[in-house]
Amino acid sequence: MKRGNRLIFLGVLAVGILLGVGAYTQQQKPLDPFEEAMRQRQMYLETFGVLPGDLFVEEGKELFFRKGPSGKTLEECDFGKGKGVLEGVYAILPRYFPDSKRVEDLETRVYTCMQTVQGYKPAEIKRDEVRAITAYIASFSSKAKIQVVPKHPAELAMYNLGRELWYTRAGARDMSCAVCHDQYAGQRVRLSPVRSPKQGLGNEWPAYRFEEDRLYTMEDRINFCYESIAIPKPEFYSDVHIALTVYMLAEATKAGHSFEELPFFTR
Repeated sequence: MKRGNRLIFLGVLAVGILLGVGAYTQQQKPLDPFEEAMRQRQMYLETFGVLPGDLFVEEGKELFFRKGPSGKTLEECDFGKGKGVLEGVYAILPRYFPDSKRVEDLETRVYTCMQTVQGYKPAEIKRDEVRAITAYIASFSSKAKIQVVPKHPAELAMYNLGRELWYTRAGARDMSCAVCHDQYAGQRVRLSPVRSPKQGLGNEWPAYRFEEDRLYTMEDRINFCYESIAIPKPEFYSDVHIALTVYMLAEATKAGHSFEELPFFTR
């Protein structure tokens, strides 16, 4: 579905769901956030027969097979298991790629290949297009076991950097990732459940957030956290995003977690 049509459709979806939720909440007490998300997910399916995340996946599919200035599609990109192989690649990322000589998460890999394979200039690459392509590729790893195991020296360095970033306090509020996600794991902040990496934190992204009516990737979620604790958010595709993702998903791997259905549907 083309972006313009998707936006119109999402607008209609949002109005319909808000009216339904308004009628529901006038009759009953507010639901648990997870139950609320699952209820609204079911309302989308029953009313429209499709989830918003599926629309992003379809847009991403169109973009994946779109030819770039070089005349090539992203089928020519190696996402970790060989050119054009998408099944399960999200579950093994981030990882080191010899061609770019760096550790890359899926979003960064898409951004890299749009330049090196398809011939786009950085200024020509739209963030929303990277999000949609990420959702499409990630959908091939729905329910997959997370398998991020740092082995290459660059991957180990990223894991160590991610762990350092996780525990380092910064900003005017003297906060760190660990202050919320480790100290308050299993509790709630602003009604939302808080999880630690060992509890599978990160296994639900990319996800459609119905409160904001938009798709969030892992990098978007990291930036949201930085803004929430008054720390300047990093530029997309940065080592900060990649290092934190390596750390979180490596810890989730050790604990035996799997991804949710991707793209996930959340509050």
